Amino acid sequence: QEQLVESGGGLVQAGDSLRLSCVVSEFSLRTHAAGWSRQVPGKEREFVAALSWAGTAIAYADSAKGRFTISKDNAKNTLYLQMNSLEPEDTAVYYCGVGYKTSDLREGVALRWGKGTQITVSS
Repeated sequence: QEQLVESGGGLVQAGDSLRLSCVVSEFSLRTHAAGWSRQVPGKEREFVAALSWAGTAIAYADSAKGRFTISKDNAKNTLYLQMNSLEPEDTAVYYCGVGYKTSDLREGVALRWGKGTQITVSS
């Protein structure tokens, strides 16, 4: 059984918006930090955003600031990433992960990662 399942990816045009969802099982978002990273084939995975278990500590990559918003619904144990003003440079596979701290997720360290969802932004 998959423990983190991402959805919401797709093909969009530059300037469009998308909302990614990540349904988490086994781990509770009430007690774990969670976040998003992305990867382009041939490149290293890069941090996008992370949220602490309390929701009080939020971190964004510079590329995401002002355009992306991370949030969660503890009752649904689901993590979200609202992405606005998408650019072709945002094209990647997006992964959600859970961990102990946002700082861990910023360094790419997670207890578990999902399998990812593809986002393609055309110009």
